[in-house]
Amino acid sequence: MTQQGIAVAVVVHEHRVLLVRGQTAGGEPFWQFPVGPFPVGGIETGEAVEDAAVRATLAGAGLAVTSAGLLGARTHPHTGAPMTYVACSPAGEPGEPPVREPDETPAAGVVWAGRDEIRRYVPYDELFAPVREYLDARL
Repeated sequence: MTQQGIAVAVVVHEHRVLLVRGQTAGGEPFWQFPVGPFPVGGIETGEAVEDAAVRATLAGAGLAVTSAGLLGARTHPHTGAPMTYVACSPAGEPGEPPVREPDETPAAGVVWAGRDEIRRYVPYDELFAPVREYLDARL
């Protein structure tokens, strides 16, 4: 199927955000919001972006989530990829959401980062403004 951009899940639970460790083509590690490995994070023709984000989070981070709404869209400044950001919450019982080994390419690491920790993982001040505002209100 044809892909229409990439869905990015911004998963917040109990004042923490879910981040997964990925790897560049050159093997350098980095942290990001769950997008799922390609082509999992890609929005397929006719697929709702919220559904793509839910699917990508399950495959890329091993966590079942539900969509809480769109945060915004942009062309990523470093990759040029069209990205749509979706606010998500863990599905299921309250408490610590289980993160299992993903079905697709296993995440090299998964972390729940609070307000004081997030800057250790991602350049917080460089985040897409609507995502940063959403996190500022919830972390």
